[in-house]
This record gives sequence, C-alpha cells and structure tokens, in this order.
Amino acid sequence: MDRPRPDDFFEDWQHREALAESMIPLIGQLYREHDVTVMIYGRNLVNRSPIQIMKAHRFVRQIEHNELSENESFPMLQALISLQPGPARIDIGKLTVAYMQEGNGAAPIDFLKAKLTQLQATPAAAQQPQDVVLYGFGRIGRLVARLLIEKAGSGNGLRLRAVVVRPNKAANDLEKRASLLRRDSIHGSFQGTIRILREENQLVCNGNPIQFIYAKEPSEVDYTRFGIQNAIVVDNTGVWRDEEGLGQHLKCNGTGRVILTAPGKGKIPNVVYGINDNEIQPHEKILSAASCTTNAIVPILKAMNDEFAILKGHVETVHAYTNDQNLIDNYHSKSRRGRGAPLNMVITETGAAQAVAKAIPELAGKLTGNAIRVPTPNVSMAILNLRLGRGTDKEEVNEFIRRLALHSPLQQQVGYTISPEAVSTDFVGQRHACVFDSRSTIVSENSAILYCWYDNEFGYSCQVVRCVEKMAGVSWSTIPAATA
Repeated sequence: MDRPRPDDFFEDWQHREALAESMIPLIGQLYREHDVTVMIYGRNLVNRSPIQIMKAHRFVRQIEHNELSENESFPMLQALISLQPGPARIDIGKLTVAYMQEGNGAAPIDFLKAKLTQLQATPAAAQQPQDVVLYGFGRIGRLVARLLIEKAGSGNGLRLRAVVVRPNKAANDLEKRASLLRRDSIHGSFQGTIRILREENQLVCNGNPIQFIYAKEPSEVDYTRFGIQNAIVVDNTGVWRDEEGLGQHLKCNGTGRVILTAPGKGKIPNVVYGINDNEIQPHEKILSAASCTTNAIVPILKAMNDEFAILKGHVETVHAYTNDQNLIDNYHSKSRRGRGAPLNMVITETGAAQAVAKAIPELAGKLTGNAIRVPTPNVSMAILNLRLGRGTDKEEVNEFIRRLALHSPLQQQVGYTISPEAVSTDFVGQRHACVFDSRSTIVSENSAILYCWYDNEFGYSCQVVRCVEKMAGVSWSTIPAATA
C-alpha cells in the first residue's frame, strides 16, 4: 500500500516522533505489569528509543510491501493496553496491518478482542523465576548475561543468580569483570547500570544482584549457600563437552540441568532452537545449543529441504576470527590457526555440515563443509551451495524465504534483507540465527547458492537463551500465530 506524500515532511516526522514517544510508557507498562512483549514484525519494542520504534515501522515498508505508520499502530497499542492481556508476545505491527486489511470499520478494541482469544488456550509464562548460573564469563557468557538481565524486567521467566569464574589473585578482579560487561568493543555499552558490591562479591545490574563465585572446578561450588535452587547451569567455557565432564555440574548442590554453548559429544542432544527443540525434555539433564554456524544454517536448510528437497550441498562459512586463534604468529595445535588472525584469511575445518544431521536426519551424508577465518572480529557468512530436487528460480526462492522470515514459526531464527549495500557490520547485534541476503541469491534450474549473514556472538547467544527458556518451561503465546 503506497501512502500519499505529506505536504510538510518535517511536520509529519515530528508528529510521528511524538507518537513513538507516547508509545514508550505503554510498551513498558505492558511488559512490566502484564509480561507482554510488544513487537513489530518480530522486532522487539521493549526498552527502545523513539527513533528505533520509527525505524521498526519503516522496516515493514521495506520488506512487507506495506506501509505502516505510527498513526495506525498507536491506536492499536492504546486498545491493547485497555484489554490488559495476559503474558504473550504480541506483534502490534502485524495486527495493525491485519486490521487495515480486515477491520471493515470495526473499532480497534473489538478487532483485538477477537485476535486475543487464543491467549486463553496457551500456557502463560512461569510464575516463579527460574534460577540461572553462568559457568564462565567469556564472549558468549557476557552476552548471555546481557540478554538475561534485559529479560528480567517483568519479574517472571529467567533470573541470573550467579557467575562462576576461575580464582584470580588480582584485588580488582570484580571491577575488571564489571568493566568487561559494561563495555564491549563490538556490541557497545551495557544498556543500564552496574553497581559493584566488593564485600559480597556481587554485581547489581539493573537492580539484579548477581553473585560471583570463584572456583577451579564445579565440585568446589555449593550454590545453595547463595540461596540458589534447581538452577540451569549455562556452561560457556567449552572445557567439558561430554556427559561425564558436564555431569560434574549436576553433582553440585542447587543445580538441576546443564546447557553447553558448544557442540556436545556422544549422546548429548545438540539443539537448534526452532528446529529440534522438541528434544528439550524434562528427562534430559544435559543439552547442547550446538554451534553458532549450525544454528545459522540449519533453519534455512530445513526450510529449503522441505520445499525443494536437497539432493546434495556444500556449506562454506566465511567466519570472523575467534579467541582460539593467535593475534600474531605463534604455536597452535591446529593447522594454520597459529597464524596471525587479524592479518590472514585462514582455511580451517568446520563440523557444522556434519552437525546438521543431528537436527535434520534426512540430510545425513548429503552435505560437505569447510571454513575460512577472516580478519573481522564478529559477524560471519554461510554460503549454501545446494542441488535441489526440482527446478526453480531466484524469485521463487527469495519469496519463499521472505515469507519464512516474516510469517513462519522460524521468524525468530531467519531474518531477511533486501539491501544492495549490506555488509557484515550491518548485522552486529542481530537477534536472528541468520539473515538471508536476498540480493545475492543465485539460482539456475535446480542449482541454488544462498548467502546467509549471522552474528556469530549475539545471534547465537539469543538462540542459547531461547533454549534456556524452554528448559525452564517459560512459554508465551505469539499473537498473531505463524501462518506457515
């Protein structure tokens, strides 16, 4: 839907900016008092600035071929808060577009009442917060901490209670940990305040006390000393990746389950949220959230296989360098990774192609894979070279992925961009497991080459937190529900 040009662009901007400012207290009230997360086409509006809210509206025009103005969404938001809905993720953008197309003159509140009836049939969020412990405080640990603190606003759901780190003789260790959480060269500053309680070994982040525990190994920790019970332990050290090693956490007082932020070995389920998270069952005490690359490629591969049938394929990942590599040439146990990471493109192996089979068994033996580490600190790309079971064209593939990203159950996992100027830094902070670059798609009959960006740090951390939420039994309705 095209909208007529305003007579005065600046006056129109000021009016819409004022509406966006007026939305902020309503969005905050819904979140804190009703445990409702308000979104626009999957983009979270909680704790966002007026400009960010306006950009979310503009995003709809770019990707949905439908103009959405604050003039239309604001009355819908007012109607929503008057209904006092229960815990849910409510996409006010999609509901507003649906109202514009289907409202037939009905009042917004009457239209919303009909749409929100499904809330009664869906379980609400957990009433008692679930204790979470981070074992390790590296790149992923700190980003998961940011996400858990961000999500604590409603008081329900997950509660970060403690962080376990190795003993350090430095007197200012806690201050150093606080500084690493507060400032990040890639992801920017922490959105909130951090208070250091040195005597208690605690950081108070946005009002959330977080106990820092110093231990060389899990057996040294008794979490019940700090009032922690039945905690989910997020092990982001990568030191232990099998049942025996990770099982050490379960022997500690105060723990209940463990999730590993790396590919698990042996019989440990490797879960890609959105694809095989049905494997998160109460009897499974140890789970893996797989790898960042596996999380990036599995959703697209699953969708493409369901629609077009993948006969064969190769996955090439162009991956940002990681802390595992050397800054300058030095000894490394693995081939080529000893060469200076900021100076070289480094060919190395990836287990992501083989790991796909754990989430999508029907693709077992059909994929090969390799990786190139490149001199960028974050954001990677997966190039999927696929031979399909039927002929198609670029337009069909792009439209299929666009609808997948906007309306399917995978809308949290798959993003979509139409920008001809997109580069890696544009995807820092992306919450999707991957973002499909529609401009780069190459299709010739039954051969397709697809390009997928992913924030290998933050996007992956979001997937980890989604797994933790499911382990905790934290569940919300999503309104409107996915249509495909």
